[in-house]
Amino acid sequence: MHQIARLLVAALLFLPFGAAMSAVPATRDPAVTDPVRDAAHPTANKQLLVPSGGVGMNAVFLLASGEARKPTLILMHGLPGNERNLDLAQAVRRAGWNVLTFTYRGAWGSPGAFSIAHAIEDANAAVDYLRQPEVAAKYRVDPKRIVLGGHSMGAFAAAEAAASRDDLKGLLLIDAWNAGLDGQPVRDDPRKRAALVAGFDDLGNSLVGASAESLADEVVNSPAGWDLRTLAPRLAKQRVFLMWADHGIAEQNQALVKSLKAAGASKLTTAHLPSDHAFSDHRIALSRAVIAWLDGLVEPAAH
Repeated sequence: MHQIARLLVAALLFLPFGAAMSAVPATRDPAVTDPVRDAAHPTANKQLLVPSGGVGMNAVFLLASGEARKPTLILMHGLPGNERNLDLAQAVRRAGWNVLTFTYRGAWGSPGAFSIAHAIEDANAAVDYLRQPEVAAKYRVDPKRIVLGGHSMGAFAAAEAAASRDDLKGLLLIDAWNAGLDGQPVRDDPRKRAALVAGFDDLGNSLVGASAESLADEVVNSPAGWDLRTLAPRLAKQRVFLMWADHGIAEQNQALVKSLKAAGASKLTTAHLPSDHAFSDHRIALSRAVIAWLDGLVEPAAH
């Protein structure tokens, strides 16, 4: 079997270029199919330092090809960020979007101290950075078409930031963690604190200035606004895509959907997949769903 596979690969390598291209489907699926290279303005990866709280957060900006200004997705990782969703970022870029990814202050080598509150500030800082005229011009960003999104805690931070803004094209929430809601059982019964601390069991050496104990304290002592359901009136007028995992934290996400609908959300899109919190076995399906929603937001670029 391995010999047959090697022979097939060798045969494809020696096909004329035109013949190889003819095998590409007429309708390209950016979730799994590469674009044709733009020689004048190719795709590129740029390492950046995004300013927040007086330091520069490590960032990688995936730039889509083409000369025109692009819609841009800011995609934030969860806590601590073992799953970065970089495959999703690449798929979104193949669909014609720039994608900015970064690590929060105090996470994965970014300077500063990590906290959940800082992550919310970092989300706002990333949007403000892309809206700077010189940054938008340099990286071909259309500041009128910026979508803020995240996974898990990244979705929590994105929602908190978006609730205080009116300059976003949309809000992408992927199996959003409701941090304030998770603190409620401990507020009702302090004996449950140990279970909350134990839940932060995958931090490794990823965070500076934070521990399972400090994160638990932050969640338990969080302001009322950290319950995402309280943000529903402010998010109801925004374009929101909420994707949850059936085997993740579906209940929290469904409760948020209920609150958004009760607040009169008219631009809300929801979907779910039969997967775990990391969408481990539905990565392509996740990419296709996100790209389909983003495609619905696209309008002519600013000039």
